[in-house]
Amino acid sequence: AGVCKSRPLDLVFIIDSSRSVRPLEFSKVKTFVSRIIDTLDIGPAATRVAVVNYASTVKIEFQLGTYADKQALRKAVARISPLSTGTMSGLAIQTAMDEAFTLEAGARGPASNIPKVAIIVTDGRPQDQASEVAARARASGIELYAVGVDRADVESLKTMASEPLAEHVFYVETYGVIEKLSSRFQETFCALDACALGTHRCQHVCVSDGDGRHHCECSQGYTLNADRRTCSAVDRCALNTHGCEHICVNDRTGSYHCECHEGYTLNEDRKTCSAQDKCVSGAHGCQHLCVNDRSGSHHCECFEGYTLNADKKTCAVRDKCALGTHGCQHVCVSDGTASYHCDCFPGYSLNEDKKSCTAVEEARRLISTEDACGCEATLALQEKVSSYLQGLNTKHILSGRFSFSAWSQHILGHSPGMCLIYCSIISRSNTVEVHSIFSF
Repeated sequence: AGVCKSRPLDLVFIIDSSRSVRPLEFSKVKTFVSRIIDTLDIGPAATRVAVVNYASTVKIEFQLGTYADKQALRKAVARISPLSTGTMSGLAIQTAMDEAFTLEAGARGPASNIPKVAIIVTDGRPQDQASEVAARARASGIELYAVGVDRADVESLKTMASEPLAEHVFYVETYGVIEKLSSRFQETFCALDACALGTHRCQHVCVSDGDGRHHCECSQGYTLNADRRTCSAVDRCALNTHGCEHICVNDRTGSYHCECHEGYTLNEDRKTCSAQDKCVSGAHGCQHLCVNDRSGSHHCECFEGYTLNADKKTCAVRDKCALGTHGCQHVCVSDGTASYHCDCFPGYSLNEDKKSCTAVEEARRLISTEDACGCEATLALQEKVSSYLQGLNTKHILSGRFSFSAWSQHILGHSPGMCLIYCSIISRSNTVEVHSIFSF
C-alpha cells in the first residue's frame, strides 16, 4: 500500500472527458490517475508524468518536464476540467506522440533507455482511426495500455493496446471501481519482485529478471503460449527424448510414460523392457502346449495325433489310432482324419462290438483224424484239456464225477475213441474218474 521504488518512466495519461463522462465520473478518473502517481517514484531522474485531456479536441494539461514532485502533480490533476462532446482517441494518441513524448516536452531520449508509456482511458468507441494511429505509436516505441469503462468497446481497446493484450487491456463496468486498477499498475511499474509477491500471473513458473521485471516459463513438457503467461502441453514422445525402449505414451498432463510390447514387462527404471514367460503365466491361450520363443513371444503346439487350427491356438484330431483311445483290442487301422476301424491278429476274428477279438478253434485245425495221436495233436489236446479242467466248478472236481459224454464232446470234438491216449481215465457206465489230471 506504500510507495515503491519504481523504475523510471516517461508516463503520459490520455483521459477521455467527452460529454458521456459525467462530472462525478470524471472526478473518479482523476482519482485513479492520482493514485497511480502516489505509487510511483517521482522526480527528474525517476518517473516523469504528463496528462493529455481529450474529447472532440485535445488539450495537453501539463508536460513531462512540468512537475518534479508528487504534490505538484496531484494538484495539477485536481485542476483538470472536462472538455466537450466527441471521442477523438486517435487524435489524442497522435498529439501525445507529436507533443508529449518529445525532448522539448521533457521526455528523455533513446540513449537513456527509459520506457515511454501511455495509459488511455475511455468509455466509448473512437470516432477516428485510433487503431492506425496506435499502431504507429507502438512502432515508435511507446507502450500503450487501454482502460475501458462502462460503454467502452473492448475490441477497440485491443486494437490500441500493446501486446500481450492480457497485460495491456483492462475493463471495468463503472467508474466507481476504476480506482481498483491502480494496484494493477503499481505491480506493473514498481520494482517489486512480482514472483515473490505472487502477482505475476504466470501459469507455471515466474522468473525474476531484476529491476522489478520478470518473465514466465513453463514446466518440462510444456511450451509458453503467445500471451507469454500460459502454457500448453507438448508431445514429449514426438521429441524422441523420452528414452522408452519400446513404446512412449503421452499423458494429458504434458508428461509421458513408457510401455512394452506384448510378451514383455516394464523394468524398475520405467523405461526398459524384459521378456516375460507367457507360457508360465497361463495367459497364452494355447489349447494343448505353449512354447516360449527367444524374442519374448510364444507359439502354440498340439499333442501327437492332433493338428494346429488356423487360429494358431486350438487343436483338431489328426489320427485317432495314434491317440491310443480307439479301444481296439488288437489293431487300429486309420481311415483318414478322425476315422478308424479295428482289426485282429491272424487266428482271431472280430467280435460284434467291432473292437474285441476271439481266437479261432485251433484244436480243430491241429488235430485231424489222419493223425489223431501225432505229437503235435497230442500237445494241443493236452493243453486244451488242462485249460478246461481248471475252469470246472470246484464242487465237480471234489466229487470227481461229471458227464463223460459232455466232457468228451467239449474236449475232443471227435469220437470217444480218442480217449485211448489218456492212460489215467477209466470208463464206468458212461462216466469217468480222473485219478491224476496231469499224469498223461
